[in-house]
Amino acid sequence: MSPTESDQDGVPDPVRAGDPVDEVGPGTGTEVAGKGPLAGIRVVDLTRALSGPYATLMLADAGAEVIKVERPGAGDDSRGWGPPFVGPDDAPESTYFLSINRSKRSVVLDLKDPDDLARLRDLIAGADVLVDNFRPGVMDRLGLGASDLEELNDRLIVLSISGFGEGGPDGDRSGFDQIIQGEAGFMGVTGEVGGGPMRFGIPITDILSGMFGAYGVVAALHDRARTGKGQRVTTSLLASAVAVHAYQGTRWTLGGEVPQTTGNRHATITPYGAFTCADGWVNITVGSEGLWRRFAPLVGIDPEDPRYATNRLRVVNVDELEAEINQALIGETVDVWMERLATAGVPAGRIRAMDEVYAWDQVEHLGLIDRVTHPTAGDLALPGSPVRWSRSGHRPPEPPPRLGEHDDEVLGPDPG
Repeated sequence: MSPTESDQDGVPDPVRAGDPVDEVGPGTGTEVAGKGPLAGIRVVDLTRALSGPYATLMLADAGAEVIKVERPGAGDDSRGWGPPFVGPDDAPESTYFLSINRSKRSVVLDLKDPDDLARLRDLIAGADVLVDNFRPGVMDRLGLGASDLEELNDRLIVLSISGFGEGGPDGDRSGFDQIIQGEAGFMGVTGEVGGGPMRFGIPITDILSGMFGAYGVVAALHDRARTGKGQRVTTSLLASAVAVHAYQGTRWTLGGEVPQTTGNRHATITPYGAFTCADGWVNITVGSEGLWRRFAPLVGIDPEDPRYATNRLRVVNVDELEAEINQALIGETVDVWMERLATAGVPAGRIRAMDEVYAWDQVEHLGLIDRVTHPTAGDLALPGSPVRWSRSGHRPPEPPPRLGEHDDEVLGPDPG
């Protein structure tokens, strides 16, 4: 399939009034109503593990056709990451893999085989987007460097996600989430007060780089709609981590203060954190002086107490203040305190275990659980997309693919 022809000024011909949009093929960037805003966009996905698959998951959720290219035999590394596994013993499916690969199609290609590499090039020639998270230089060695891809398909959007970014003294290092969490400062601000560094409980830098990568792709698709030309988009785990430092970054860059671990406390707002009740924990966030004046009487504190009368004073005297709050809260249950705090208009929330989250009626109401039926693993409940589109609709989720499940559908019969 060839890239869509453009008219003489380099801008793709628009769909004419009356044209059936469901007949507009890959390469046009034309939305198909009711199937998500990226319906009609074809993505060739060379990624594995998490950062790249998360980017292509977001594109799939928005309606794009994602063709996941996997290596023979084992497929994506995450197919083997477990336990837990689900499904029959002779065909186990990793719950890790299932969590981030819904609504994709899987084909198997050996990129060391010239015939398979030629088939990949054919896929790329008819695609809108190509995504890889190889170490820098791998695509060049495959003959799929920037100039090769532009010659093959000048409308192609290429997203490359790396660990430490391209070039520079560390550009050739392998980047795994925990390594980047440490190198990028996350572990330096995560952990108990005065304790050692602690990793975030989910692979946050992988996910962030996938999110930023998907954002870059959508921005590039918008640019292509104006210019008719594709371009290369790059991001990295390191860049994505630094980008979300927010006030923790400016505490150093502007304030000259190196942030330290603060446990469940907020570094600059007090009281703001986790507190113990008789049967569990609650988070309480007192983010303004008005909230303080409503909250303090609930726990038997005079809001004008000279130790706590302003946020600056409360931050300085945080140990003493938190001890008083915990002493008050420990006498009643989480339910009692949630009701009291809600009545007073003080923001608060339960601290839920994962099973409680998925049993929560608000999560169900928002449609945050995708229920699909996998051909071997059976009925699956997966963390769903958090985004909805009012006009273009939400793509119905499809089960994550088995390895090579769509070889014939996508590639056609094996010429061998």
